[in-house]
Amino acid sequence: MKARCGICHHRCELDEGQLGACRARRNRGGRIVCENYGRVTSIALDPIEKKPLYRFRPGSRILSVGSYGCNMRCLFCQNCAISMAGPDNGGKRALWVDMTPEELVKRAAELRPYGNVGLAYTYNEPFIGYEFVMDCARLIRERGLVNVAVTNGCINEEPLLEILPYIDAMNIDLKSFRRDFYRRMGGDLDTVLRTIQIAAERCHVEVTTLIIPGENDADEEMEEIASWLAGVDRDITLHITRFFPAWKMKDKPPTPVERVYSLVDVARRHLKYVFPGNC
Repeated sequence: MKARCGICHHRCELDEGQLGACRARRNRGGRIVCENYGRVTSIALDPIEKKPLYRFRPGSRILSVGSYGCNMRCLFCQNCAISMAGPDNGGKRALWVDMTPEELVKRAAELRPYGNVGLAYTYNEPFIGYEFVMDCARLIRERGLVNVAVTNGCINEEPLLEILPYIDAMNIDLKSFRRDFYRRMGGDLDTVLRTIQIAAERCHVEVTTLIIPGENDADEEMEEIASWLAGVDRDITLHITRFFPAWKMKDKPPTPVERVYSLVDVARRHLKYVFPGNC
């Protein structure tokens, strides 16, 4: 029996046993299950600025957790070992430890004396593990801690609205302002823009744009990005970060530092809070 997933823009229609494009959601018995539920590939207590979040609980730390899989296929992915993996990825199996939401939240609470303020769902695309994030987020909120989502923004409106009451802050990638760029990377620009608009009305939002030489580094495109963000909220923080060769874009050079700072100047014509990253 076929089943359709409603989490992201792909809206995968899957046969029995088939994995979705994200490699984390599967049709089992005619319903979509979150196969990476509780499968933790990465966990670390990070400075919150590393998410990056500069204007939400600055100076604090947050327990960061990720699984495997992603609903985009960015050729420049920095975390491809987990984001492009699945339970079986061409014979290369993602490595994980199983953790229940209760175990993870207990660990987060135990780290309060070390400056931890909550949980950040990050490293791979968190919302493809939607049910696990939701279960953890509810428990974290009961403990008086905060939830942070670091996401590519490719989540449909209905699940986004359902989970946002439990999310305190988000960093959302805005990888480009060109639809053809997003199509090449397996994403959808309109979905991302809608996510930013909806989230900015309900929680703290910061946005990250990674600058790739020859791809999205034109002044005109940054002008469009910053102008559009200012139309949502001029106080949205924009992080303009530097590209380094990775995965299937190892042929491109790192972004020149001076180019990042030049684009920061462009964005500051429209936004109050613009920061260079990885420089």
